Amino acid sequence: MGTEFLKIKEVGEAKKIIKDLFNEYSPEQEKINIENSYGRVISEDIMSSIDLPLFDRSLMDGFAVKAKDTFGASDESPKKLKCIDSIEAGSYSAKTIEDGECIEISTGAPLPKGSNAIAMIEFSERQGDDVYILKSVAPNQDLALKGSDINKNKLLLEKNTFLSPDKIGVLAAQGIKELNVFKKPKIAVISTGNELVREDEELDYGKIYDTNTHSIRNATIACGADAIAKGIVKDNYLELKLRIEESLKDSDILICSGGTSAGVGDILRHVMDEMGEVIIHGVSVKPGKPTIVGLIDEKIIIGLPGNPVSALIIFYVFIAPNIRKLSGLKEVETSKIVKAKISKRIHSPKGRMEYALVQIKDDLAIPILKDSGAIASLAHADGYVKIPKTTELLDEGEEVKVALFR
Repeated sequence: MGTEFLKIKEVGEAKKIIKDLFNEYSPEQEKINIENSYGRVISEDIMSSIDLPLFDRSLMDGFAVKAKDTFGASDESPKKLKCIDSIEAGSYSAKTIEDGECIEISTGAPLPKGSNAIAMIEFSERQGDDVYILKSVAPNQDLALKGSDINKNKLLLEKNTFLSPDKIGVLAAQGIKELNVFKKPKIAVISTGNELVREDEELDYGKIYDTNTHSIRNATIACGADAIAKGIVKDNYLELKLRIEESLKDSDILICSGGTSAGVGDILRHVMDEMGEVIIHGVSVKPGKPTIVGLIDEKIIIGLPGNPVSALIIFYVFIAPNIRKLSGLKEVETSKIVKAKISKRIHSPKGRMEYALVQIKDDLAIPILKDSGAIASLAHADGYVKIPKTTELLDEGEEVKVALFR
């Protein structure tokens, strides 16, 4: 087995290589039912098919009136109107309001002909068929006019929109049953290492629970992918080769963690050399130098470091933007980049880009000064700060940009 890193790349070069590899994939589309649309991304612009509201409707419980019939109304001098009908939401009145008349109306009900405003029930008194209006109203008061929310044949949602509950509500209000969305890329996730055990297994001395399967799989799901956990593989050449072959049968991309360094038990590079091509072996970055990128059967293989912190940072910085794009998601919002001042000095090794974990508190970025294998740092970190390879020191109080995890 080799004892050195091959094909080490600078950060910018590594990002470009990975982006170019992902650009070889063409996002696919599928039609789904609106009931299954949460978290999906629409693959085309959606236009409105109807006006919303479909009709002039009341925004309040009260009485549909001619506004002019209420002018000058007050508690001391109410205006008397005759109530000729009543309308509940979901029904309508065929009657037309004439001068001096009104119709009782519920919120959401269609406005009857002849009326142009709503007198709220709080400012009205009814005695039999007589209604006394205690406050004047203006034309169109407390009305939602036809098309005032959405006009027919107007852009409703843009392509690449993430379907959150509010967006789904807009589609449902248009009576949309099916829509075209981007297919979720299928990504297999493997953890490697003799020391790893599942959470339902006994934790013998020298063993640790598998963290990366859960963190990387769920980070991948958050990027819009369909992530499939393929379990733990021991540091065994044949076992890893067989698991990769099996995983690629039903996946577009494979993400492994562990086994990427240059030690005696780190075999991923050798398996990839036999099965395909290693394009990157090592990135000039801290943490995460032992990162592997390659191809097997024209499918992308990503080898992340085994340390959970290193694995997640490499994923967020190099992999996540490309999975998001493949899933149809828009670029990460600028709101996920915040400015803060460093609370204490950070020393960084010159010659390597560093991504330093920080916690945000009271507009301060508090460095989490633990090694890349420290799980506790993940629990406290809100994001990371990028420190250029030419920078050896970030001084206390210096303003930085923090890329948020959430």
